Amino acid sequence: MFKLFLKIATRYLLKNKLHSFINIFGLAIGIASFVLIMLYVNYEQSYDKFEGSENVYRVFMDYFEGGEYVPGDANAYIVSGPTLKEEFPEIERFVRFRRIRDLVVMHNNTPYDGIVGSLADSEYFNVFDHALVKGDERTALNEPYSVVLSTVIAQKLFGNGNPIGQSLKIAGDDTVTFTVTGVMDNTNRNTHIKNDLLVSFKTFYTWKIFENDWKYTWNQNEYYTYIKVAPNTDAELLNQKIMAFVPEGFEFKERHHMEPVEDIHLHSNKPYEAEANGSASSVKLLAIIAFITLVLSWINYMNLSTSKSLERAKEIGIRKVVGAKRPQLIWQFLLESTLINAIAVILAIIAVYILLPSFNRFIEQNLGFSSVELKSLLPYFVVLVAGVTLAAFYPAFVLSKYNPTKVLKGKVQTSKNSLNFRKGLIVCQFAATIVLLVGTFVANKQIRYLKNQPIGANLNQVIALNGQVLDRAYDSIFYKDFDVLLEELKRNPYVADVSSARTYPGDNFSNMNSNLGLTFPDGHTDETHIWYNYGARPEYFNLMGMNFVAGDAFLQTAEKWSHNVVINEEMARFMDAEDVKDLIGKTIKFWGQDWTVSGVVEDYNHLGMKSAVVPTIIRHDRNTQNVLVKLDKKAITMAGADKALDQLERIWHQVFPVSTYNYTFLDQKFEALFNEDRKFAKAFQIFTILAILIASLGLFGLTSYTCIQRKKEIGVRKVNGATITQILKLLNQDFVKWVGLAFIVAIPISWFGMHKWLEGFAYKTTMSWWIFALAGFTVLCIALLTVSWQSFKAAIANPVESLRDE
Repeated sequence: MFKLFLKIATRYLLKNKLHSFINIFGLAIGIASFVLIMLYVNYEQSYDKFEGSENVYRVFMDYFEGGEYVPGDANAYIVSGPTLKEEFPEIERFVRFRRIRDLVVMHNNTPYDGIVGSLADSEYFNVFDHALVKGDERTALNEPYSVVLSTVIAQKLFGNGNPIGQSLKIAGDDTVTFTVTGVMDNTNRNTHIKNDLLVSFKTFYTWKIFENDWKYTWNQNEYYTYIKVAPNTDAELLNQKIMAFVPEGFEFKERHHMEPVEDIHLHSNKPYEAEANGSASSVKLLAIIAFITLVLSWINYMNLSTSKSLERAKEIGIRKVVGAKRPQLIWQFLLESTLINAIAVILAIIAVYILLPSFNRFIEQNLGFSSVELKSLLPYFVVLVAGVTLAAFYPAFVLSKYNPTKVLKGKVQTSKNSLNFRKGLIVCQFAATIVLLVGTFVANKQIRYLKNQPIGANLNQVIALNGQVLDRAYDSIFYKDFDVLLEELKRNPYVADVSSARTYPGDNFSNMNSNLGLTFPDGHTDETHIWYNYGARPEYFNLMGMNFVAGDAFLQTAEKWSHNVVINEEMARFMDAEDVKDLIGKTIKFWGQDWTVSGVVEDYNHLGMKSAVVPTIIRHDRNTQNVLVKLDKKAITMAGADKALDQLERIWHQVFPVSTYNYTFLDQKFEALFNEDRKFAKAFQIFTILAILIASLGLFGLTSYTCIQRKKEIGVRKVNGATITQILKLLNQDFVKWVGLAFIVAIPISWFGMHKWLEGFAYKTTMSWWIFALAGFTVLCIALLTVSWQSFKAAIANPVESLRDE
């Protein structure tokens, strides 16, 4: 019997090639899209998931602003971890990180740059459950000047040899020899804080590059602090106690706060995050798109299958007359459904394997089908199986229930409830399509808005040069050579202007100082609001195209700094200035020193368009962190940018022959701050197009079904003089009603969803009425184009064909 059913099912699929292709193609698209999106969603949700991770929390600081505590920086103080462990018995272990960015590691006199590392306590391997590939995690970070390398860095430095016990040097303000005590494999580890190497925290207290920080306890919060609590600890109760705890000697209006390490990547967006985190709202929206696409493909399958039911009615009637039982018919149609779905699943898997490399390039990840990733997809495979089973059973029961007497007399009709159910499914398809289109339009409009929003500085043709000088200390001779570098660059014909600064618009938080405590010109001290500062040379403002609303840049002096500062307008508002001009020449106090305000610049977006402008002070400082070069536009146009870049590198190595060298275009780096949002908008757009394609296939199925149902009605109307236009209007008017109903349903859903997404931006576009109107009109056009072909075929059909048996 099974062999017979399989033969019948195969013959039916081959006979109805178009119908079979649409069914299989729609299901394959839905399943492939679902699997791709959920691979990415699972990847984003897998950050910092390891054995015991549910007991690990990050400690950060809340700041007291506006009469209440608000989340502050992602960091805590150097003594936060030890103090909290001593105070609260629920805390079993702690680990601190002090980031060391842009490391240059020396091995056999060969420099390796672009490495990111951290000072780390010896408890690291117990808190983060990260075993070593080589070495003993119990002792690897116990002694000063011990270093643990990642497998990638170990391979780069030592090849296939054993690095344990080997020596290397880390270049900075001072060059120190370190001993390799371990190798860790973090190539497939999803974590919000990535390290190429770990240096034992005990090194901090003797390493001279941190000499200025040895005296700080509760004065400098530059340490990522993590605690591991005992199993079954009431985390909320512990957090309340930690927030209420005031350490001895702590004088700021701040409090400690803890957050689950598993939540950091998607739910934390604080200043000074260790890495750029993801967005929970974006991940949720993509997951919704995945389920919508999958459900649309199932709806299509059910609609397309039942739309063919009338064509198979006589077949079913004859089978019943000659003795076929309903269970046998159900099993036959289930076998057909299983065959279609099996083919669709196979094609979907093939499509995923083919498309995955392109998808990985698009999202800039390396997703695959490892055992861990396949295990994470198991719950969704259960959903797939359940959905496929339901989608298969519905047509099977519909097809098998026809009354053979009515069927063979040509009087078979579909029940009103069944028809309404299918209409409801189509309305859901229309509504989902409108929601996705609104999301696509809003996301693209937001990206364009961010891109076109003025940032208050001109980053075009500006390059940041930086590198590590390896053959000398950062002393007075170095500073003189650095000044020589700036003068040489100024004389280059490709260069319009030169300056230097600690940071620049588009750079990350780590190169800015966050502060509490500022004494205003009137003597009032504010210790409740955060403000930021960094150092720069006087030419910085002209080079960056910043406009002064009052005063001017600080005066050039031969000293390292002149105790002049420039503030932005937001800082002037923070200081309650009625007229910014009144601040020029006034004295403010911070860091135990007096500073004279020499100018006020227009607000500019230093931290990207997703963040609001923050109160900022720019200090006069002969900083050497970044050399900023403004290229001459005419010279670049004539000779090309590559030649200019070669000249800049030549000058750099002419002054600092033993050094590393890197450059960054500022406009590209600034735009990279919303790369994730741009990728999200593009992904939204791609999968929306796929969802529209699937919905269009469903419309095709329902149109076919409707035309078959109304075949005789159309014939009677044509015999009585109805024109093709009138028939088309008759058949299409219902679809217009369904689009209208779907539009009403979709508007509040799409508005709410995109409103929540836009809340993540400090600068956001408006959801104009035309976005919703355009989405509705687009869906209406797609619907009419989809149904018109079948409607036109029905309208021009010879009425004799439909009325011959009357």
